[in-house]
Amino acid sequence: MLFHSLHFLIFFPVVILIYFSLPQKYRWVLLLIASYYFYMSWKAEYVILIMLSTITDYIAGLQIYKAKNLSRKKLFLGLSLLINLGLLFIFKYFNFFSQATADFLKLFSIPFSPMTLKVLLPVGISFYTFQTLSYTIDIYRGKIKPEKHLGVFAVYVSFFPQLVAGPIERAKNLLPQFFKKHHFEYKRVTIGLKIMLWGFFLKLVVADRAAIVVNQVYNNVFEYTGASLILATVFFAAQVYGDFAGYSFIAIGAAKVMGFRLMENFRRPYFSQSIAEFWRRWHISLSTWFQDYVFTPLYFKISKLKIIKNTKPKIKHTFSFCVSILIGLGLLGLWHGAAWKFIFFGIYNGLLISLYHLMQQQWNKLNRYLQIGFTFCFVIFGLILFRANSLSESLYILTNLFSNISGSIFNIITGYSRINRISLFISFTTILFMISIHVLQENINILQFISKRSIWLRWSIYFFVIFLIVIFGVFNQTPFIYFQF
Repeated sequence: MLFHSLHFLIFFPVVILIYFSLPQKYRWVLLLIASYYFYMSWKAEYVILIMLSTITDYIAGLQIYKAKNLSRKKLFLGLSLLINLGLLFIFKYFNFFSQATADFLKLFSIPFSPMTLKVLLPVGISFYTFQTLSYTIDIYRGKIKPEKHLGVFAVYVSFFPQLVAGPIERAKNLLPQFFKKHHFEYKRVTIGLKIMLWGFFLKLVVADRAAIVVNQVYNNVFEYTGASLILATVFFAAQVYGDFAGYSFIAIGAAKVMGFRLMENFRRPYFSQSIAEFWRRWHISLSTWFQDYVFTPLYFKISKLKIIKNTKPKIKHTFSFCVSILIGLGLLGLWHGAAWKFIFFGIYNGLLISLYHLMQQQWNKLNRYLQIGFTFCFVIFGLILFRANSLSESLYILTNLFSNISGSIFNIITGYSRINRISLFISFTTILFMISIHVLQENINILQFISKRSIWLRWSIYFFVIFLIVIFGVFNQTPFIYFQF
């Protein structure tokens, strides 16, 4: 079920109506049924995978907490890791690694026929897998206690607003909220609906309209050079942000309507003054997940290696940081998809963060706007790897990005098509509108600012955004980009 489908526009109000009509002790039942229905409307049989992860981590969490010795704790943590990551590997990475093994052995003239599994990638598997893994790891680390109520824990794993594409929540934040009674509060509900409205605007107007230009160029890259590639790449930056941030805002807003608080997932990332800051503002729930469960443990393990153990503290820190960030970002790239382009995307960002770490003093001497401009350019180059259909196409785009710049961008992109020119103009205008809102958000809380205006001005703003969505939105139910991850 897509957020921007008629199905959801019927499903969500019905769930809300029943939710606030039920006594608190039965609400988890409704949320569990609603969440499973939400997921099963895509492919019903794959709900078994969510159930398997749920039962595995429910049992593992209890056993880890009860264990009297470290070896038993490690046993059940290992069981959780094995089953969850095993399912993720089989459905998402098996074919990739099978082909990679065949390609590697081919270099040594060793015959090997790669095995392929004809399975469909389960929507959201990367998201709910990481959410359940953080639960058992936190119990192992002694940060939280296990949840004894299996039903509530199942809701935590499958909570429909953020099930498919995050934010990736932590148990210490989300689990206790299922035991809190949420009353219908007009102010909170309306704030949630406003957040959802902004999410719909980002998805339907910004992302899906920019996609028209992006797809036209990126699906036929060898027909374009220079200005066309530059504009399409900039539009893809708007598309991928509008698409994923749009999903997050809808999820956060939908949860808020019911009284749940989900973590912020995007904080105007294209205003970042460094690549490190960009990753603190982009997909925050994933970045912090890797920070806590991959990068930090790696950093401490590497810093204890014999080869650097006795070196100067500054050298040891720099070496440990750079190696950890390269491995961590490489894995983060792989999380995005089973393809070499995603791995290189991650390593590219890891190299940039390492360089920033080494040259931070010099970088900080730059003007703030130069920092933002350079950072955006670095991000753009990485997005070419992210969006291109293959590494060879990425290489073509990078080598032809600045060739044949002269000429009308409108004519190059649209081929003199009046309809596409209009679409291009609308997309450009709505992106500027989004940027202007982001500029304001850097200085003020827009929701609070609007709430203090007169009722006529407030509703004029709301209807204006609704008008933009209805008139300029693309209603072809394009799936969210991050559904494929």
